[in-house]
Amino acid sequence: MAIEFGSRRETFENYKVYETMLAGRPFKVEMGKMCGLSNASALIRYGETCVLCNVVMSPKPREGVDFFPLNVEYEEKLYAAGRIPGSFMRREGRPGERAILTSRVVDRPMRPLFPKEMRNDVCITMTVMSLDPDCSPEIAGMIGASLVTAVSDIPWNGPIGGVQVGLVDGEIVLNPTQEQRKVSDLALTVAATMDKIVMIEAGANEVDEDTMLNAIKAAHVEIKKTIEFINRIVAERGKPKIDFQVVGLDMDVFHAIQNKYLDDFKAAMDTDDKNVRDAALLPIMDKIAEEYPDLTAADLDLVSYKMQKFVVRRWLLDEGKRVDGRGINEIRPLAAEVGILPRVHGSGMFTRGQTQVLTTCTLGGTKDNQLMDDLTDEQTKRYIHHYNFPPYSVGEARAPRSPGRREIGHGALAERALVPVLPSLEEFPYTIRCVSEVLSSNGSTSQASICGSTLALMDAGVPIKAPVAGISCGLITEGERWMTMLDIQGVEDFHGDMDFKVGGTRKGITAIQMDIKIDGLTYDIIAEAFEKCRKGRLYILDEIIKPVIAQPRQELSRWAPKMFSMMIPTDKIKDVIGKGGKVVILANIQGESTSEARVAGYKKALEEGGCEIISTQYTDGVGDKAVTVTDGVLQSFPDIDAIVCCADDVALGASRAIRQTGRDGDGIIVCGFDGISSGVQAVVDGEISCTVAQDPYNMGYQCVESLLDVVEGEKLDDFIDTGCKVITPDNAQEYLGKLKSLV
Repeated sequence: MAIEFGSRRETFENYKVYETMLAGRPFKVEMGKMCGLSNASALIRYGETCVLCNVVMSPKPREGVDFFPLNVEYEEKLYAAGRIPGSFMRREGRPGERAILTSRVVDRPMRPLFPKEMRNDVCITMTVMSLDPDCSPEIAGMIGASLVTAVSDIPWNGPIGGVQVGLVDGEIVLNPTQEQRKVSDLALTVAATMDKIVMIEAGANEVDEDTMLNAIKAAHVEIKKTIEFINRIVAERGKPKIDFQVVGLDMDVFHAIQNKYLDDFKAAMDTDDKNVRDAALLPIMDKIAEEYPDLTAADLDLVSYKMQKFVVRRWLLDEGKRVDGRGINEIRPLAAEVGILPRVHGSGMFTRGQTQVLTTCTLGGTKDNQLMDDLTDEQTKRYIHHYNFPPYSVGEARAPRSPGRREIGHGALAERALVPVLPSLEEFPYTIRCVSEVLSSNGSTSQASICGSTLALMDAGVPIKAPVAGISCGLITEGERWMTMLDIQGVEDFHGDMDFKVGGTRKGITAIQMDIKIDGLTYDIIAEAFEKCRKGRLYILDEIIKPVIAQPRQELSRWAPKMFSMMIPTDKIKDVIGKGGKVVILANIQGESTSEARVAGYKKALEEGGCEIISTQYTDGVGDKAVTVTDGVLQSFPDIDAIVCCADDVALGASRAIRQTGRDGDGIIVCGFDGISSGVQAVVDGEISCTVAQDPYNMGYQCVESLLDVVEGEKLDDFIDTGCKVITPDNAQEYLGKLKSLV
């Protein structure tokens, strides 16, 4: 009966909460209240992390495509962590790198379990709405995506489950907390069905293969519990799967083509040259198109795909033969070079068959760190790896475009492989950017990028702890039969069942990424892939990389910036602002210069100099963040005499805040502690009151003699004041000139 005015109260009769435990923490699923127009939806609560998961399928298949159109989207909302986006518009924009990588991690295990013949668009969306740093939103999203797809009416051969694995003090830890992740030697994500492993993604501090396999097995045990939980929900409220319109070839036509042209395809494909193979296939496809005019362009592409797949797989399974004639465990011809580009800071080119990658290494100051604006606890990133895949690398005549998910994923894999061997900031105070340009692609370009980056880093003089190499292993299956092969080229990757990529040093694994096209892998397959990749990796390190460049160069390129590292004695602080006065100390919790011991030293020296420390404030970054904290300081302590900042970049933010609030005429001293050229320049420009500098060649006083040599006998006291000098507008210009003369 209609109501004339008002409304009935919504009761959400189908609403229900399902609960279980995941790695020792509560895991809840809420269904029946939100997103009623999706095929299925659920709000996942893992601890205090909340991820809203939805899946939707179009009612009709997409026309003119020869693939299954699946989109997996992982959305990070900064309100989930109580933060406002740092962009000009103050709203989330395009997905960040972490969101893209998480989308790929969820896509890879789910995609093989959809029917290959389905052409309906399917979109899975995971929206992070609340973040508990100890409870991974990525894992909550993966499990939620699996759950809603399994419950929905969309055909899918799931469910899957996922878990993260850490290695803390030699012990395997499932879904490690934030503090455990900081000290873990392993960052492994595993997805699996009840019977098989379907996805592996890992970064590791040179972990051996046996430990890695044990970690995967431990993850699978926990995943099985999650799958049982999902199956109970599906049994209660799962929808019947719909019938979909099968889009594909007329198999009678395909078999007729196969019978007539199989020998032609075999002859065309029997070569190690991709260009020759492609050229030989063109006239065959032209004949088929002429003989079967009713076949569309998509049909012809499918014919070519199926014929090539049949040839590749039959050769491998029946004859143990590879397309290019190599042995099953034979690597393609290899080459390595360094120092190719004269003006870049470091360069290396790695060639494996027709796959070739040129990587450059660029060094910059710490202010060149990439600023992060996502849900991670990282504010900046010091090592950046970019991967470019131009169309000419595969012989395509089209303009290059901005990097897509594949390029971002491959760059992240190479980055992950190299991070464990990079020197610490204290050892090497530079921002490092590597760019891998794919010059030619015939499979495993991401692993060639790892090798090329090792060459470029050592050529640039970056003191890496050990060289890193990468290689991939492929798989062909048929029923219970399976075989693996080392160093797969493009056609084997395209028509095979697995691309198992492993990067590492002689000591152990630093990165893994596994892509499959089947319903999963057994432990035996994984163990064999590990062993083959290990042997291939060691061969590349010993026989290819080491003869070209055995260790990092001892000197940086003359075109690279020179970095001066300084340690400021705390007993000089009183010389900065004089005796007496009310002082606020401003430190950056993200800065390596701001340890608790150093802040305590500043306090002690200031107090000994007769200063009154009225507050110690902390900012979690520089720039706008330092401005915001300083605004609060000025309001809370209007009569301060000085702000002592533990770094020049923090001092710049504090000085800007003083000007913006109209306090620049009050004589408030702003002092920084870096004294490098940028800090001195800030004094020259009047942006900060003063800075403190020390011997720019050493963290202490041990380098006085070498410094005297550099300035050709000039007395150190004239401008460095026995290792420490207060730089003010009166002496800044002179000091800056002398400092620059040392570079």
